[in-house]
Amino acid sequence: MKEVGEDSGYRYTDHATNCSHPYLLPSVINELDSIKFGILAFGNVPKLFDLGCGNGSVGNVLNSLGWEVTGVDTSTDGIEQAQRNHPNLALFEGSAYDDLADRYGRFPAVISLEVVEHIYAPRLYAKTLFNLVDSGGTAIVSTPYHGYWKNLALATTGALDKHFTALWEHGHIKFWSITTLTKLLSDAGFDNIRFNRVGRIPALAKSMIAIARKP
Repeated sequence: MKEVGEDSGYRYTDHATNCSHPYLLPSVINELDSIKFGILAFGNVPKLFDLGCGNGSVGNVLNSLGWEVTGVDTSTDGIEQAQRNHPNLALFEGSAYDDLADRYGRFPAVISLEVVEHIYAPRLYAKTLFNLVDSGGTAIVSTPYHGYWKNLALATTGALDKHFTALWEHGHIKFWSITTLTKLLSDAGFDNIRFNRVGRIPALAKSMIAIARKP
């Protein structure tokens, strides 16, 4: 149904991880390890959904760590790269505005890394995210961090145009803080929301990772 803010043209030229993954993945994997331990303790297969899976590079890393990965992305380029290079993953074209839970079911863990800042309709995105998570499950959402000291540093160093670039096709259109992302997730129904800040010291963090539980 990709009707709200079509971004199927977001380009991927390869199937490799990108410059954000070295500081995102250690924290994400640490959170997922604790979830996986609980799943395995009950004799179940660790299944994970990647909402905004891009070229499949993150899913491939997580699959190598024992996760059965399903995911969607609106990028035609990304899914072509993913299906060609990571056939071990179940990755398809799809949108955060679709009824993904009806199509793919629910999962004990859902990740969505560096996606929400590209979303035109964040409440619909959050509803889809919530529906994908099984009861008692966890959503892990990352996005560039914004806070007073970081924004002040950007302003005083003349880096605002670079950071908030308006010339990036299908680039960032929402700029989240801990307060606003907490409200988005809380309003969708999540609780026990906490954050890790990664990449640089916390006050100047590159990204923040929200970990949210579905009751």
